[in-house]
Amino acid sequence: MMLPARLTSQIILNTWRLRHHGTCYSNLPSLSSNYLNNQRKTTASTHHPENSLQSWLLNPPTRLDATRKRLFSLSAAGIVNSAPTPMQPYLRLMRLDKPIGTWLLYLPCTWSIGLAADPGCLPHLGMLTLFGTGALLMRGAGCTINDMWDKDFDKKVARTATRPIAAGEITQMQALVFLGGQLSLALGVLLCLNYYSIALGAASLSLVVTYPLMKRITYWPQLVLGLTFNWGALLGWSAVIGSCEWSVCLPLYFSGVMWTLIYDTIYAHQDKDDDIRVGVKSTALRFQEQTKPWLSGFMVAMMSGLIVAGVNAEQTLPYYATLSTVAIHLTHQIYTLDINKPEDCWKKFVSNRNLGLLLFLGIVCGNLWKERRDTSLQND
Repeated sequence: MMLPARLTSQIILNTWRLRHHGTCYSNLPSLSSNYLNNQRKTTASTHHPENSLQSWLLNPPTRLDATRKRLFSLSAAGIVNSAPTPMQPYLRLMRLDKPIGTWLLYLPCTWSIGLAADPGCLPHLGMLTLFGTGALLMRGAGCTINDMWDKDFDKKVARTATRPIAAGEITQMQALVFLGGQLSLALGVLLCLNYYSIALGAASLSLVVTYPLMKRITYWPQLVLGLTFNWGALLGWSAVIGSCEWSVCLPLYFSGVMWTLIYDTIYAHQDKDDDIRVGVKSTALRFQEQTKPWLSGFMVAMMSGLIVAGVNAEQTLPYYATLSTVAIHLTHQIYTLDINKPEDCWKKFVSNRNLGLLLFLGIVCGNLWKERRDTSLQND
């Protein structure tokens, strides 16, 4: 049965728009809502095969919605929402739906592993994978500890009131058992390393446990977070080499701490009003309107440490070219920051993942360049 020419042309046009733009029919000017309603009424009033076909062709948004749902499920939040309902509070407790924290914990590890690679070689893929797993578990453990300490504070802040412990979805005892499971798995990862690295990794646990308390004591909890989050800058090198080369590892660690002071101060500006109300401290409250000069100082210190680490690791041109790009990124991030707009603070905060990946790429390229440089020297 042939379809009316007008209807056929509209179906072809809108099918093309749907495939190329993902636009729902209800938003298309060529098929108004009144027209669609009339078509559906016609379909309901008759069983004619032509009308049935028209109805089938005119109702593909269901397929579109299903496609969008499948695509959404590929995101971290989508994976958590697709998990069995009893698991979801635990996955949210370890912030699996917000992977930015895992990235910021993992990236200093990658820098150290990259710097420790042999000249002309790529970083050890097995170590990168192992440290990625460890970062996921330890970030989850740190968030669990944080939420156990901050349960009463979280209830008073709109952004954190829905966290599983504060919302009553998970009890303190359940969280403690879950924490034990995460730490046990993380210990399994740590035991895959050499003895030096096992001892060095275990030494960081005191920082992990005490960091959440610092906001009650000092206006510099971001400094303690920096000492905690950048421990991988020491551990990555020792895992590859067997011990730390302090002339490289300490400047790298120092730079990581300065980096954390930058991005977590920006992050803290989102919550400064709530922090005042509940009585917790942060560098955002300490610096207030002088935030940008402080962050600029941290940036200079960070870049200085990265230069020293590069010189001592005998890094090459690509590394230093990348450092200039990192400096430009940080300068733009700091001087376009609006500390009174939470959405801008969040945007600047999450951009630090790309900054960390850029630095890792510079380290890898600089290390590969070493072989070319050494070969050229030998030929001379």
